[in-house]
Amino acid sequence: RFCLPLVLASLPTMATGEQIPPVLQDSWGDFWLFRFFVNAAGYASIVVPGFLLIQYFKRRNYLETGRGICFPVIKSCVFGSEVKSVHQEDGSLPPRAEPTESSTARQVFKLLFCAAGLQASYLTWGVLQERVMTRTYGATETDPGEKFKDSQFLVFMNRILAFTVAGLYCALTKQPRHGAPMYKYSFASLSNILSSWCQYEALKYISFPTQVLAKASKVIPVMMMGKLVSRKSYEYWEYLTAALISVGVSMFLLSSAPNRHVSTVTTFSGIVLLAGYIIFDSFTSNWQDALFTYKMSPVQMMFGVNVFSCLFTVGSLLEQGALLESLRFMARHSEFTAHAVLLSVCSACGQLFIFYTINQFGAAVFTIIMTLRQAFAILLSCLIYGHTVTVVGGLGVAVVFMALFLRVYARSRMKKRSKKLPPGETPVQKV
Repeated sequence: RFCLPLVLASLPTMATGEQIPPVLQDSWGDFWLFRFFVNAAGYASIVVPGFLLIQYFKRRNYLETGRGICFPVIKSCVFGSEVKSVHQEDGSLPPRAEPTESSTARQVFKLLFCAAGLQASYLTWGVLQERVMTRTYGATETDPGEKFKDSQFLVFMNRILAFTVAGLYCALTKQPRHGAPMYKYSFASLSNILSSWCQYEALKYISFPTQVLAKASKVIPVMMMGKLVSRKSYEYWEYLTAALISVGVSMFLLSSAPNRHVSTVTTFSGIVLLAGYIIFDSFTSNWQDALFTYKMSPVQMMFGVNVFSCLFTVGSLLEQGALLESLRFMARHSEFTAHAVLLSVCSACGQLFIFYTINQFGAAVFTIIMTLRQAFAILLSCLIYGHTVTVVGGLGVAVVFMALFLRVYARSRMKKRSKKLPPGETPVQKV
């Protein structure tokens, strides 16, 4: 058995049970950078005409001069109501309702329900994600089987189900009056599907534990994006925990182990894809934070972003002819169909559990649950797929999670202190 190369030449190898050649593509059509530009061209074929139409309606002052049956649709997509609400401290979340006359046993049950739902959704999602992107389907004694290569189709599957779930939720429950121009969701949508695509593609070059550690370290680029996009300022402890996370990730990546089989091409590809995931995901969260200045619920945000995500991905897949090929792959391999559907279900349910948990218990409890989930994900991946971690690497993982818990504790202390500030004084914004 050969080992799957990880990011950086000094990273310990982690066995996957399959031989992964240094160059994972058979042709230019399979090379990740080529596919990235092809996907981007597909998105541009939708974005550019949309941008030109938006500019046309704005120059014509359509809001005052327009009429007809198309007017409400164009007004909603291009102009919105332009009524903004006061930006809340947590940005992406409405103020959660404090439980009234709720017994301790009931609250404990709710907390266990939320924790179990989040862990089940995202741990299953992580295991399936690694299975789909790193293993073959249809293998027999005489046939080695084939791998599924189109990460964009998996992104489309996730988004179409999330769009459906969010749409049904908005239709069945009372939501705030929507005021944001619809086109503004497209920015978060583009960065979201690109970050998801990079996340899936990265698993062809790096191990799942490495990817989880990279996600934990995205606090640093999120802070950088916060300064650039939202002009935020941060406390000293936020910089300290970000530095500790960097140290922990470096320990994990630089820990050495014998019998390394690392390809320079694979290493570089893994680094670039991880960097792309972190950069795009950091922009997504900060842009969504800015959008929440409009009066909207998190589920409305989920619906708006996924509308454009479905539009972009299905348009690009149809232009490339990849949609039919992916559907034919599903028809050939029923196991892949089950995995792809379950992957999408876990992603959509996980988002709903996120909203419910934060609404009931606040962001601090949610962050603790998700931090534990990351640790469990690494452990589960090592148990199922046979990854190994050195002692130094294990210490690095411990440093990362210690920094994350320190971050949660410091933030909760700052929130308590901010409540005691005199009227007119506002604390610095935090991530």
